Amino acid sequence: MDSIDLDVLKTCDAWLAAGRRCQLVTVIKTWGSSPRPIGATLGVCEDGSVVGSVSGGCIEDDLIARVRAGGVALARPEIVSYGISADEAHRFGLPCGGTIELAIEPLTQDSRIRELLDRLAAGELVERRVALSTGAVALNRAGAGALVQVEDGVLTTLHGPRWRLFIIGAGPLSRFLAQVASGMDYRVVVCDPREEYRSGWNLEGVELVHAMPDDLVIEARLDARSAVVALTHDPKLDDLALMEALKSDAFYVGAIGSRLNNEKRRERLKLFDLGEAQLARLHGPIGIYIGSKTPAEIAISIMAEMTAVKNGVPANLLVPHAAAPQPATSEACSILAA
Repeated sequence: MDSIDLDVLKTCDAWLAAGRRCQLVTVIKTWGSSPRPIGATLGVCEDGSVVGSVSGGCIEDDLIARVRAGGVALARPEIVSYGISADEAHRFGLPCGGTIELAIEPLTQDSRIRELLDRLAAGELVERRVALSTGAVALNRAGAGALVQVEDGVLTTLHGPRWRLFIIGAGPLSRFLAQVASGMDYRVVVCDPREEYRSGWNLEGVELVHAMPDDLVIEARLDARSAVVALTHDPKLDDLALMEALKSDAFYVGAIGSRLNNEKRRERLKLFDLGEAQLARLHGPIGIYIGSKTPAEIAISIMAEMTAVKNGVPANLLVPHAAAPQPATSEACSILAA
């Protein structure tokens, strides 16, 4: 499963390959509240078909109506704004005070969408620069600090690489977590050397490997766009992988288990010469407290915590499982405490 914005690029590429005209709409600036973040995209085909989203729906309706009325008539990119007045904010369903600025770009074979997709598939972080006066496109490897912006008549957008999630263990919880993460544009790799757990695994778009977890973590060269989640309950599989992950630049490292089991895990990890600062990075019991009672709910809890960490949400605004009230007995406890 692709993320919304990757699906937009792939769909636009398919429209172009079929000889159909289309345009790419990108959120480039917002003021106040807005339904979609800067960089969000929407593809509009000449027949009014759409993929992606730049708002809650009303702005899409207006863009579709324009295309149906006049086709994809733009000769070069243009910048438009919605929600400047209170009347427009109400009409287009923007929150009170919300304003959104969009770049609308007519796409052609010279827009280099296929090349962009190829470079994203190779794991490259790409800066796409579009000259607003001519529509000419340049693709460059993005450097640190690159931003989505319009400056000096050039629209710059950033694409890829995908965030990566390495899941240790191929049990039922891993399946739900892999599905949710895939929908959020993570490249998901599930690692389990136990053949009995790998048997029958057939989740499309998720890579399943049988290497030892610590070997996989080392080979993956974890960076700040990587996360590792250990779900086997087996110290022989989880601990070494966690040790390597905690020494890396991974933005999130977590492990399932009760408070007691996680304290025991931390004591074991100290034997591998991990410092207090490294051990403090370990999330466990894993996830945000939402009263989770099933593998599907626990997967959502884990992804919620990962997303909060990725987005820099202050820890004092979250209630992790480690700080959650623990009922005496429940299905959730049996799943989390094992």
